Amino acid sequence: MKKKDELIAGYLLDRYGREDAVKLYGFLRSHGTFDFKRLGNGLFPATTAPDQDSSGYQYVWVRDNVHIAHAHYQWGDIAAAAQTAETLMTFFQSQRKRMRAIIQDPLLASDPMNRPHVRFDGRRLRELDQKWAHAQNDALGYFLWFYSRLAKAKAVPWTEDEQACLTDLVAYFQTIRYWEDKDSGHWEEERKVSASSIGTVVAGLREFSGLDGNAGPDVAGLRARGETVLETILPYESRPSRRYDAALLFLIYPLNVVSRDQAAVILRDVKENLEGHIGIRRYLNDSYWCPDYRKIFRTKERTRDFSDTMQARDAHIRFGREAQWCIFDALISCIYAHQPSLTKDGEGLQAYHLNRALRQLTESADGRLLCPEAYFLEKNAYTPNDHVPLQWAQANLRLAIHFFCTPAESHPDRLRFPVRFTRP
Repeated sequence: MKKKDELIAGYLLDRYGREDAVKLYGFLRSHGTFDFKRLGNGLFPATTAPDQDSSGYQYVWVRDNVHIAHAHYQWGDIAAAAQTAETLMTFFQSQRKRMRAIIQDPLLASDPMNRPHVRFDGRRLRELDQKWAHAQNDALGYFLWFYSRLAKAKAVPWTEDEQACLTDLVAYFQTIRYWEDKDSGHWEEERKVSASSIGTVVAGLREFSGLDGNAGPDVAGLRARGETVLETILPYESRPSRRYDAALLFLIYPLNVVSRDQAAVILRDVKENLEGHIGIRRYLNDSYWCPDYRKIFRTKERTRDFSDTMQARDAHIRFGREAQWCIFDALISCIYAHQPSLTKDGEGLQAYHLNRALRQLTESADGRLLCPEAYFLEKNAYTPNDHVPLQWAQANLRLAIHFFCTPAESHPDRLRFPVRFTRP
């Protein structure tokens, strides 16, 4: 047994009480698992990579930052969450020129570089010149969702400046017709109409509609368009090409935009089709971190924008041997924490997925226990990829443990599913 497995073995339980979770949290904290790298302005780089790292993971992704900041907000670090949201707002103020240009001339949206940028230099709050798949409606939807939530809680400013920025963003969604817009989505790949992107924008519009002072587009109508299309796509991620995708899990938690029946189908699909013996595949035939990825691609090529040239990477697909990711098991544990009645043994599955997330930890040379982005096959053995620790993964893990310490009934994010028809 590896040293790491020996270290955590005594903390793995079939059921966790509050004291068990507190002890587990203390153990992991003492081993550096929850040491976040946070910039002075409150933003979180994707990993703790050096500033000049060729992977680009020292930069800031909007999507990752919303998930990490949301986790901080849930476990009570409201100041950290608010600072992240405010700094994202500062960056998006600089992106209003892109939103407005596309509102004036929708054809500009055909080039992803013309769209609001969703990956940038977080230290300087500057755009990056590198070609990137910035057509990511989910990332923009996450920002709208999170900032609106914090504004309603009076945790962040809500002045005319913030109102104008989010109103422009809503008008942008209307202009690009987000409910039928092909975007690169959560995984920044080939553009398609995706349920996970549409659902994220729907969640953002729902939160924005509850704020005072919003004006401009018909928010309720825009939201209804997305909800209608979402019903026609689910339980697929993208019809007819992709049935199973772990990105749909985010529509359950934290976004809460699917019905109870839809949530149960998504969880079953992930369990039966994407769950591996270590982690969870993003989707079937995923070529990112395919077997022997380090050997096939040079360092600078591994994380480049493949959205227009997926065939170059997909040539190396090995079905059933996809990378297994470390952000999802902790997320599923959070889902069962909030809605254990989704299954006969919600409490048991909450612990099961937490234990899987704990087993995904890898030990560094200095003895820290860290969360990898994913495990991939290298010389026929699953090993952590280059991106350790992934800050999104460690935020999910800490949040999953937090929910064993705090009763879900008292939590503001407790899932209350809308009643909807579930398409078979």
